[in-house]
Amino acid sequence: MTAWLVRRLAAAIAIVLAVVTITFFLIHLAPGSPCGESERQLSPEVCRRLRAQFGYDRPLAVQYVKYLWALSHGDLGESFALHRPVADALADAIPNTLTLAGAALLIDFVLGLALGVYQAVRARRFGDVVLGNVGLLFNSMPTFWLGLILLLVFSYWRRWFPLGGMSDPVLCPTLSTLRCVADRAWHLTLPALTLGLVGAAGTARYQRAAMLEVMAQDYVRTARAKGLRERRVVLVHALRNALLPFITLFGLAFPFLLTGAVLVETVFAWSGMGRLSVTAIFQRDYPVVTASALVASGMVVLGNLLADVLYAVADPRIRVRSEVT
Repeated sequence: MTAWLVRRLAAAIAIVLAVVTITFFLIHLAPGSPCGESERQLSPEVCRRLRAQFGYDRPLAVQYVKYLWALSHGDLGESFALHRPVADALADAIPNTLTLAGAALLIDFVLGLALGVYQAVRARRFGDVVLGNVGLLFNSMPTFWLGLILLLVFSYWRRWFPLGGMSDPVLCPTLSTLRCVADRAWHLTLPALTLGLVGAAGTARYQRAAMLEVMAQDYVRTARAKGLRERRVVLVHALRNALLPFITLFGLAFPFLLTGAVLVETVFAWSGMGRLSVTAIFQRDYPVVTASALVASGMVVLGNLLADVLYAVADPRIRVRSEVT
């Protein structure tokens, strides 16, 4: 188990390094200048001095080696556009993204589990067919499009939720009171639903298939033959053994939530990593873009690694195979 974990960690580090390398070269080779929109107001001489100050006038290979050296010492660089350390900008954005992702993950798993179990119990009946088609519709929707629809219906037409932002900037600039916590949850509802509903549609399909497979097993038929109530058979005997796919879905949810958050945070003006990354890309803020890719890939790899570990804990057969190999 230890050797397997070491191999997985080494592979995870290699993947993160590959993502950082690809992002570094792509953003530097893309058209545009790190002076961004300011280049129209700045003279070419000023822009050249700024490029020299941040080391952007050196050969790309030299910049890459210099970046890796700084990264090995925990230095993510200085933001060209924000005029502050990249680590500080990420420290402000990451908690907001994790809050959004956590709320969306809760909606995804709770709603997806409930729908999957219901569809399996009512397999091939009217309710299963309707929910299956509705779920397929939501699963096919781009997250930004669903977000715009929710904004149009519940913010613009019905005015039940705010049009964007994380909180009321005047009444609740910080989470200092219970009212401000409720205000943050109010602003969080639509972005979390946008990500959570799309994810729940896919989760329900996975859970329905897992439940149908388990409910055909001999021990489930034996439980029914003993005269146990159907609710106990479904929730205790079948559901408990059909939860293993949830561990896999947990690992797959991280890439979905992080990539979806890029667009959802932009649509809802949510100040997280996604919005920070999009702004940095347009401004050619190389250190912020590369650091965002580093953090995002690290989260994705960590989520998949955690899913593998949980799978090995939940299923002893995997531990045996890993020890053999």
